[in-house]
Amino acid sequence: MHLVLATRNAGKVAELEARLAGLDVDLVSAGSLDDAPEVEEDADTLRGNAEKKARALWAHTGLPSLADDTGLEVDALDGAPGVRSARYAGEDADDEANRRKLLAELAGAPTRTARFRTALAYVDGDGVRFFDGVCEGLIATEESGTGGFGYDALFRPTDGDGRTFAQMGAGEKNRISHRGRALDAFAAWLETGERGGE
Repeated sequence: MHLVLATRNAGKVAELEARLAGLDVDLVSAGSLDDAPEVEEDADTLRGNAEKKARALWAHTGLPSLADDTGLEVDALDGAPGVRSARYAGEDADDEANRRKLLAELAGAPTRTARFRTALAYVDGDGVRFFDGVCEGLIATEESGTGGFGYDALFRPTDGDGRTFAQMGAGEKNRISHRGRALDAFAAWLETGERGGE
């Protein structure tokens, strides 16, 4: 089976390849397509953004397509930044600006509990199916580590040993991460040979 992955991120492609090793799946990343559509992530939910991207690739290629969207939900901020995690400090903000804003808004907060949530959307001729992954944790008071991206230098997963995602190697992070859990659910579904929408 050919599967188009809605990303230009080589790290995400490598992670999915590792998760699907042993299955009869040939991955094609959107980055390898000359004319892959750019999709504006303007839905109100993570699932909505993931579905929008997967449907655009399905319409463009006619091949089964997989897309994701991820958000950081901070309890002290009533679930923000959530679906706007990548644009938290503004439409053109980078990861560093988003982290600075998060730290500023949490200054003095009595609780720093949070979770990363990933929604995967798989689209084929039968419709859409969703796979979700969640990783609970805490927001640190300062950045630690140089790996990863986004909020990784601030997020300490509950299932970890006190280090941030940015202090972990990719393999270690992927075993416990929100995206890893969603990909595990997707891989398990593929292994069963089932097809069809949710």
